[in-house]
Amino acid sequence: MNMQMPNRDHNLTIGIDIGGTKIEGIVIDENNNVLKELRIPSRIGEKQVVDDITRVAKELSETPIPVGIGIPGQVNWNTGCVKNVVNLGITTLELGSEVCAKYGASVHVENDVNAAALGAASLVYENNTFENINTENCDSTVVMLNFGTGLAAGVVKSGRALHGFSGAYGEIGHIPVDANMFDCPCGQKGCLETVASGGAISRLWPYANPAMPDLISKAEDGNPQAKRVLDMVVHAMVDAVQIVVHAYDPQIIAIGGGVARTGEKLLKIICEELNNRASTCPFLQSLNVTKRLVLVPSNQPVGALGAAISARINNLA
Repeated sequence: MNMQMPNRDHNLTIGIDIGGTKIEGIVIDENNNVLKELRIPSRIGEKQVVDDITRVAKELSETPIPVGIGIPGQVNWNTGCVKNVVNLGITTLELGSEVCAKYGASVHVENDVNAAALGAASLVYENNTFENINTENCDSTVVMLNFGTGLAAGVVKSGRALHGFSGAYGEIGHIPVDANMFDCPCGQKGCLETVASGGAISRLWPYANPAMPDLISKAEDGNPQAKRVLDMVVHAMVDAVQIVVHAYDPQIIAIGGGVARTGEKLLKIICEELNNRASTCPFLQSLNVTKRLVLVPSNQPVGALGAAISARINNLA
């Protein structure tokens, strides 16, 4: 189990989001208001990761309060063990117990996409602008599609992240259905994330950083290569949306990850492709998928917020 300690303040929780270049930490109250924020560069190495997380937690609150951590890699959310985080030099790390021992408070560890999905769901509930969708429904399902370096879906049902038997719930990026059949580092060919991810888009359009805004702009200007690449990318992204719709039937699909910072133009082209497909498919048309889509706010600490919420809802706060 994740390590638990007596809590000294039942109202406050720390959330820490671990990335390849930065660590972002926040303190939230019981209403998810962000009271304090801190960001530091991340370092490579298991000891360094533990030390940096502990440093952030102590700077956010000298008094130990519950901590939620979102981190890439294979995460055992029951034990707090993390494996195979290549960008951070982690092979196997008992992250939950080590941070608990150093900081002296309860610690819960989530995969970073699941944490971000919890944060996105919280923001969607708070800023409900959806017609005919009741986000206060206790059985509601929100899926965050994370178009980041890779592709994955975080699924939140009734306010909790779903994990599955082996923790692979939502790993749709490795469904080998893309017709281009590019090699994937996982060993398969044609995985969705070989086209529908920030890393893939940068490889397919290596002329700008970030790639997606420039790709859309060049395609709109009539560049034939850009149009070909954009068609390929959007087709795969909408495949991902449809997989989520048919597998989970969520009320809301939040588009997140680095690619989502492209903004409304990205949402527009996704909706156009969905409408094109629905025009010849009454079943897809009946699902009103475009009305379920929303962009994850790029100016909010979504990952850290979700990490803090994960600590609270796992009975640690």
